[in-house]
Amino acid sequence: MTARPGVAIVGCGSIGRKRAAALGEARLVACADTLPERAVELAHSFSGATAVPSAADAACHPDADIVIVATTNDALTPVAIAAVNAGKHVLVEKPAARDVAELDRLIDAARRSRRLVRVGFNHRYHPALIEARAIVDSGVLGSLMFVRGRYGHGGRLGYEREWRADPLIAGGGELIDQGVHLIDLAGWLLGELTDVQGLATTYFWPMKVDDNAFLTLRTAAGQTAFLHVSCTEWKNLFSLEIYGREGKIAIDGLGGSYGVERIAHYRMLPEMGPPETVIHEYPGVDRSWQLEFAEFLDDIRQNREPSANLEAARRALAIVGQVYERSRQLARAAVT
Repeated sequence: MTARPGVAIVGCGSIGRKRAAALGEARLVACADTLPERAVELAHSFSGATAVPSAADAACHPDADIVIVATTNDALTPVAIAAVNAGKHVLVEKPAARDVAELDRLIDAARRSRRLVRVGFNHRYHPALIEARAIVDSGVLGSLMFVRGRYGHGGRLGYEREWRADPLIAGGGELIDQGVHLIDLAGWLLGELTDVQGLATTYFWPMKVDDNAFLTLRTAAGQTAFLHVSCTEWKNLFSLEIYGREGKIAIDGLGGSYGVERIAHYRMLPEMGPPETVIHEYPGVDRSWQLEFAEFLDDIRQNREPSANLEAARRALAIVGQVYERSRQLARAAVT
């Protein structure tokens, strides 16, 4: 990899633009989008970048060492496969595929090409989550018992007509959208989640995918994650609570419309009663995108498997698939 690695971006919507702004020491060399004007607009914002006609052109661009795939869900795996087959390292946005079978094709291609693939689980790099992980790893919470997480937004007018409401494009609804972030964080904190119970359902939006999902996930050791994701959460919300035998962490907000990011560490005292409490707020700009990409550059330099890798995405998608299948079974049973 060159001193200033070249990056091609496929998908120049809001996420693609955030990725372009977070390249750090890397440089944007090419971008492509199904709406060519978006690619042209992004390329004009970066010296030396060019808009190319297609995703295939970006995936095999001769000046690109890395390809970032920020497309709709149906294109994530095909573009990522084209990029690794062209010898590029890849950062592919979550969920990386619409289902496990689709993702397995990317896993096979990455293995054959010996290229590194990182999945865009940027929530791991929010400052409150970084601090939470450090607290957990320090052992001061004691052994973890359970995690409780809620994540949601309220949609917008016409939401049911957007691509996220189309099962053929998105692969599902709110569960595969924001849900994979919560599932990933729960597994990142507790370990592999082997027992899966849940329901994905549609309460409000007139669409063929879920607008709410409720999950109870357990590790082999019995630690539990209680998760709820929703796009009927009329006021945007992010809340993640981590409970140990000797204390608790509460994370609220992600910045922007989700409110100021905040972490509270409640440390149990020997006599119990009101806990010792330490609170930090992070009102600044969201730097999770920069931190995530900087770590990926280090992964590549060290030929190190990324922590948020394809196997992490596969575990999350396997849970999503189990909940969707169970929900379909319940729906069929209700009709008969």
